[in-house]
Amino acid sequence: MTPSVRAERPFTSANGYLMAAVGVGLITIGLASLVRGVAGIGGLLFALALLGGGTVVLAGLYMLQPNTSALLMLFGEYRGTDRSEGLRWANPLLVKRKLSLRARNLNAPTLKVNDRRGNPVEISAAVVWRVRDTAQAVFEVDDFELFVKVQAEAALRHLASQYAYDQGDDTEVESTEVTLRGSIEEVAAALKTELQARFADAGVEVIDAKLTHLAYAPEIAQVMLRRQQAEAIISARRKIVTGAVTMVEAALRGLSEREIVHLDDERKAAMVSNLLVVLCSDKDTQPILNAGTLYN
Repeated sequence: MTPSVRAERPFTSANGYLMAAVGVGLITIGLASLVRGVAGIGGLLFALALLGGGTVVLAGLYMLQPNTSALLMLFGEYRGTDRSEGLRWANPLLVKRKLSLRARNLNAPTLKVNDRRGNPVEISAAVVWRVRDTAQAVFEVDDFELFVKVQAEAALRHLASQYAYDQGDDTEVESTEVTLRGSIEEVAAALKTELQARFADAGVEVIDAKLTHLAYAPEIAQVMLRRQQAEAIISARRKIVTGAVTMVEAALRGLSEREIVHLDDERKAAMVSNLLVVLCSDKDTQPILNAGTLYN
């Protein structure tokens, strides 16, 4: 049987300023009675009762700053959470535990994990979170701050194993693949969703989550750098060749349409070869002037 989750319930406290005035008034009246003199044991007991009552009233005062709450418990029983601001009053027998509701930052340590392809990577993230349900944060987990830290590291490890660091070979299938390096927004959204699912038991809300560090592990960093450089060179060469073929095709079409020169298949092949060498070469070409005929 799944145990029920204790949820936060509101607690209505009294105005602290009014109760402070009541407490001070009772103490003042009691002191005045003692100073004037009391008539018999009854008068003395009445003055002492006033002093004790004023002290008890003042003992129930507590102050809450903005975005701060107080969990109130009576003999170990949870009575509610007060989110009011300013000076408040509640039964002095209630134990009041204050809990911040402000946003907090968690800088996860840099973790070394394997991505979806098995490559070791270093990854870290910054998580912005805050307490949403005070009762769950205090009563459902032993230490909600430690819980958040441990679960954030676990979520980060799981996230890294679900995605590849970068795209592999340029194929149509992998061109739309979500990767850690190339899909920042998608990865951040996935991280936030997983963190929220893990933090739900502790009554914690994830405000934002972003990767702060992402790199290949040192042992393969140089190899992967050379791989990326090779991919960049191949991609650039592919674009150069595509452009060169388009320019050669346009040149042959222009010569043919304007009837500037008539070339047979062999001479067209030679012209295409020469133009591709000139257009695709990464070094300056040296032109050679032909003083003879087209065929010599």
